[in-house]
Amino acid sequence: MILAGRYGHALLALVCIGASSVASPDVFRPDYLEIRELGGEQYDVLLKVPSQGDDLRLSIDVRFPEGTVEVEPRRSQFVADGYTERWRIARPGGLVGAPIEIVGRAAGVTDVLARIERLDGTSQVESLAPGRATFVVEPPLGLTQTAVTYLVLGVEHILGGIYHLLFVLSLLLIVRGFKRIAITITAFTLAHSLTLAAATLGFVHVPGPPVEAAIALSIVFVAAEVLRGLRGNPGLTARAPWLVAFIFGLLHGFGFAGALAEVGLPQKAIPVALFTFNVGVELGQLLFVAAVVAIVALCSRLPARVPRWGAWVPPYAIGTIAMFWVAERIASF
Repeated sequence: MILAGRYGHALLALVCIGASSVASPDVFRPDYLEIRELGGEQYDVLLKVPSQGDDLRLSIDVRFPEGTVEVEPRRSQFVADGYTERWRIARPGGLVGAPIEIVGRAAGVTDVLARIERLDGTSQVESLAPGRATFVVEPPLGLTQTAVTYLVLGVEHILGGIYHLLFVLSLLLIVRGFKRIAITITAFTLAHSLTLAAATLGFVHVPGPPVEAAIALSIVFVAAEVLRGLRGNPGLTARAPWLVAFIFGLLHGFGFAGALAEVGLPQKAIPVALFTFNVGVELGQLLFVAAVVAIVALCSRLPARVPRWGAWVPPYAIGTIAMFWVAERIASF
């Protein structure tokens, strides 16, 4: 029996998590702050925030430490669904050891990704969750600190990426048995690792919106496969889940690469950063799979049972959410 039939009550709760993010399928799109060291105690600053139309933007700004002056005026523009500002600053003694604060009415309700590019090619990346508005510019990091930073970013991305989690959840609605689940997840991992590396290193370039639309379609496909199984006519995913996971994993890898492109890679530690980001993605993915299995095991002990029609709700809910994303992404081409 397909997983949804026996444990629909657990899976329905997980689908609701996806539904709550229907308007923002991949929430790894925070405000972005980049500070690039130029030498001579000067820095170029780039601030990118979400916008709506050509005149509405989130109220976010940057407060630099005392003694900082703007040596070039700010240049701003609305582009696509974002707003950017660029300017140049200078501070006697530089910014190392000094606090930088995110301010504005939206500062406490949105994530901010901050990146410091140093002259020596190393970088500092800070993921500022709502409520944490300040960070300190650090001296150059060693390989260990770089590895930890990108490992955490990988975990945060997969656990915040509803696209990818709903795809994995859809697979779990079909695939039965520990061995088949392990092979399927491994195939998905191998595939997206290949395209993540290829896109991040510049060997392949694919525009973001078409990739995101295709990823959403992959979720629709697997949701339809769940329905085929419920009708007693198992499809390709039931017969060869590893093949479906591998093919669509290639697409999802481009999605991961898009997120990593927002962060960037430290020029002197690209292999370490790329590897640990990918490991972080896998750890987050395994945490999600373990959570689903644990919830299912827990709910299987409950005396209550979901009605027969309850098995149909998860695939229809997942497919509906994914089709909304498809339409949204196509509209942004």
